[in-house]
Amino acid sequence: MDFLRPASWEEALAAKAEHPTAVPIAGGTDVMVEINFDHRRPEYLLDLNRIGELSEWEVGQESVRLGASVPYSAIMEHLRTELPGLALASHTVASPQIRNRGGVGGNLGTASPAGDAHPALLAAGAEVEAESVRGRRLIPIDAFYTGVKRNALEPDELIRAVHIRKADGPQQYSKVGTRNAMVIAVCAFGLALHPETRTVRTGIGSAAPTPVRAKEAEAFLNAALEEGGFWESGKIITPAIAKQFAALASGACNPIDDVRGTAKYRRHAVGIMARRTLGWTWEQYRGAGRTLEGAA
Repeated sequence: MDFLRPASWEEALAAKAEHPTAVPIAGGTDVMVEINFDHRRPEYLLDLNRIGELSEWEVGQESVRLGASVPYSAIMEHLRTELPGLALASHTVASPQIRNRGGVGGNLGTASPAGDAHPALLAAGAEVEAESVRGRRLIPIDAFYTGVKRNALEPDELIRAVHIRKADGPQQYSKVGTRNAMVIAVCAFGLALHPETRTVRTGIGSAAPTPVRAKEAEAFLNAALEEGGFWESGKIITPAIAKQFAALASGACNPIDDVRGTAKYRRHAVGIMARRTLGWTWEQYRGAGRTLEGAA
């Protein structure tokens, strides 16, 4: 196994172009596990740790540009207001040591359906900034996951950053695991309210071959909130609406049975998490006194 260690982003892109099979490594929290257990033996490792810009972030007027190697601990400490859903998801990642090393770019590159960041990225609305020597492009998060541990990156592309819309309303994240820490998700659910557009977005993890949104549940809830005047009034969402939203979210799953849980349990748990996160986010919205006029 050869170890490539570029000193700049341009050198990294050139190395990836010359060796398309090279596996990028920054935090190494996923890659090193696979190598240590002999599940993966790449011909080249492409070390990105000398490229400082990958660990930087920029807060813009509408979105946050998050460098691919920004660690989860930094998101928790510095971006809780702008990216509350992702900050909550970051809290559930493994241990403090891994949260200090791992980043969203690695989660995206691995593209595991159980990756903790994915539901929050789907719910918030994100774009992946990918680049090669041929140029740069932004990939919508909905189009990024193409299969089990597969993504939309071309062989010569690297993830440079993630662009995530700043929260304009409450966001929540919930995860089920077999223990309280150092655990791969049995299933996970993210929810974000977007009062400015009167929409709701979701994200489901570890309950389908790829991270997915519960689009039918979103469409139902968007219509129910609009028709019932909930955004303006801030009144309590009825149990019937919450129950139907949970059922539709559960129906969006396509899980498997494995050592962490059964498919039946995953569907049930996603429905429970959908109902609860809806209750939490809506109470935050009501408590903040957010009206359509106030959010505009």
